[in-house]
Amino acid sequence: MPAATTPPAAGRRTLAVLLLIPVVAALALSIFAWPAARLAPRDLPVGVAGPAAAADAVARGLERHEGAFEIHRYADAGAARAAIEDRDVYGAVVVTPGGTELLTASAASPVVAGLLREAVTAQAPAGAPVRVTDVVAAPAGDPRGAVLGASLLPLALVGAATGAATVLLGLRGAGAVATLVGAAALAGLVGAALADSWLGALTGDWWAEAGVLGLTVLAIGAAFAGLATLLGKPGFGLGAALTILFGNAFSGMSSAPELLPTGVGALGQWLPPGAGGSALRSVSAFEGAAAGRPLLVLSLWAVAGLAATAFGARRRPAEAVPAAAQAPVPVG
Repeated sequence: MPAATTPPAAGRRTLAVLLLIPVVAALALSIFAWPAARLAPRDLPVGVAGPAAAADAVARGLERHEGAFEIHRYADAGAARAAIEDRDVYGAVVVTPGGTELLTASAASPVVAGLLREAVTAQAPAGAPVRVTDVVAAPAGDPRGAVLGASLLPLALVGAATGAATVLLGLRGAGAVATLVGAAALAGLVGAALADSWLGALTGDWWAEAGVLGLTVLAIGAAFAGLATLLGKPGFGLGAALTILFGNAFSGMSSAPELLPTGVGALGQWLPPGAGGSALRSVSAFEGAAAGRPLLVLSLWAVAGLAATAFGARRRPAEAVPAAAQAPVPVG
């Protein structure tokens, strides 16, 4: 019979848990709270249009905020509006004989739209009001983007749960792949039904939204399953860190990637939650503009995860064969 755990050993394990929990809590809170506490524009793409002299003056005013804005010049309001609709810039300042107009896109980020309104209004001459036009407005069902921002964590949890269940239930090969793909497709359909049909937080093509939601869940679930299949228990921890912890904290969905600390927003766009959120914004409000890169990122995670799951499923049975069974049988 195995020896009973001695009181000193039990005490050491209890102490280890008591010391580890505060560290984990501090780490998790820091990862989520630190980016939120350091929100500020960093190379935020903004357009300027109008007569050269007037546009230069506006650009110089924005450039006083060192490193805050990345200025793009456009010939007129039509070109600036098209750039916003293509998601090349978050907004644009248009100088006309009748005054200054600020074009925004609250569907891209209500936080950025408000920030631009404050920045442009503050530098406008006294007594010269700035007319604001929301070129791509946020849906009436989600004017502050709260629903869209809050949707990432449930997607990450669903994907992680699917990946974990696939591994823990011992599914292998084609069965594991079919489970991951099927569960993701169903999650995408349910997500679109809730966020679009019921809440009105998404207003684009219904099937495109369902596809992006499903691909996001698949990328997360496949990555989770693939890491757990290849690495075992450490793979569960790494998968949770990438898809739930860092993936959500660095996604920029509640603000914008360009408002997060330098490097954090860019990293978040290479993780499934950030890529999924960006793709969902594109298909929901911008008719798919700028969706190519995030969809590619999601596809790479999904393919790599599915391949790792299938590869690990083929390799494990071979590794599990006892050495005695592989030894040559003596003759005679």
